[in-house]
Amino acid sequence: MSTVRTLDVALAARSYPIWIGRNLLRDATRWRAAIRGRHVLVVSNATVAPLYLDTVMAGLDGLQATRLVLPDGEQYKSLERCGEVLDALAALKANRDACVIALGGGVIGDLAGFAAACWMRGVDFLQMPTTLLAQVDSSVGGKTGVNLPAGKNLVGAFHQPRAVVIDTDTLASLPAREYRSGLAEVVKYGAIGDTAFFAWLERAADALVARDADAVAEAIERSCRHKAGVVARDEREDGERALLNFGHTFGHALETAGGYGRLLHGEAVAIGMVLAANLSSDLGLSAAADAQRLQRLLECLELPTSLPAGSDAQALLQLMYLDKKNLSGQLRLILWRGIGAAEIVPAVADTAILECLRRG
Repeated sequence: MSTVRTLDVALAARSYPIWIGRNLLRDATRWRAAIRGRHVLVVSNATVAPLYLDTVMAGLDGLQATRLVLPDGEQYKSLERCGEVLDALAALKANRDACVIALGGGVIGDLAGFAAACWMRGVDFLQMPTTLLAQVDSSVGGKTGVNLPAGKNLVGAFHQPRAVVIDTDTLASLPAREYRSGLAEVVKYGAIGDTAFFAWLERAADALVARDADAVAEAIERSCRHKAGVVARDEREDGERALLNFGHTFGHALETAGGYGRLLHGEAVAIGMVLAANLSSDLGLSAAADAQRLQRLLECLELPTSLPAGSDAQALLQLMYLDKKNLSGQLRLILWRGIGAAEIVPAVADTAILECLRRG
C-alpha cells in the first residue's frame, strides 16, 4: 500500500478524516472502521459502478449491504432520484445506525449525502469521490443537496460525512473533460486566499494537464487542506466559507441556463471566476492584470474562460438572484482585490453585472 496522506476536518465531536492515496477503495480495513451499524447502502452511478462498485461491496462482507445504481449526469441530481435512495433505505429496513456510501462524483456525493441527512433525520455517510472535482471540493465540508429546474442546489442540508476516502487511482478512468473540470476548483483555492498555491499551479500547469501523479496528489492535498480549514472555522457558511463560492454565482447561473447539460460544473466555475475577476476590475477593486493572470492559468489548464455563444446577459442576471448568498433581495457576490484576496461584496449594481456579462 502506498503512502496515505491524512487530513482532519476539525469539528469537535463531528470531526472526520480525509484519506488521500492510491488503492484506497480496496483498503476496507481503514474505511470500514467508520461504519458504525450493520445496514449499508452504496449509491453509485452507471458510469462508476462497473469500475469500482464490486470492490467496495467486497469490503462490506458480513454487513447487510445493498447497492443502488443511478443514471449519470447533473440532471439526475433531483428530488425524484433522492426519493429512490430513500426507497432503497426503506427496502433495506435501515435503522438510525445505517450508513450510506456515496461512490461517484459530486452529483452522487450531494444526492446520497442529502438522502442520508433526511433518512430518520440523519444517518451516517461516507464520501468515496471518484472525480477530481469531488475529491478537491464537494466531498469535503458536508454540503448536500439537489437541484430544481429553477436553480442549482436550492434544496439541501449541512450533513458532515464520517470520512472522505480519496482513491487517486480512480482518476485514471476519468475522461479528459471531466478531469479538467476538476482543475477549476483547484485554481479557486489559490485565487481566493493562497498566492503561493496559485503560483505553484502556474508552474505545475503542464504537469497537471498531463496528470502527473505527484503533481495531482499535491494539488488534491493542498486543496483539501484549505477547504478543511475553512469548514472548521465556518461550518455553516456564516462568513469565510462563502468565499469558496468565488465564481459560483455566475457559474450556477450558467449551469441552470444550459439545463445542467451544456457545461460541466468546473467549466462553468472557470468562466464564472473570470467574470468575477473582470467585474472586480470594473469596480476598481483589483488590477486588470490579476484577471488576465487568472484567465491565462485557466487556459493553460484547457478550461473555458468566456461565455458560450448566444448567452443572454439579462436571463443570467435573473438566475443569479436565486443564489443562496443573497440577502433581502440583493446580490452578494464573491469578488476579489487581486489573487489571494477574495471578499464578499454586497449590493453590486445590476448595470455593472450586465455590462460584465455582455462583454462575456
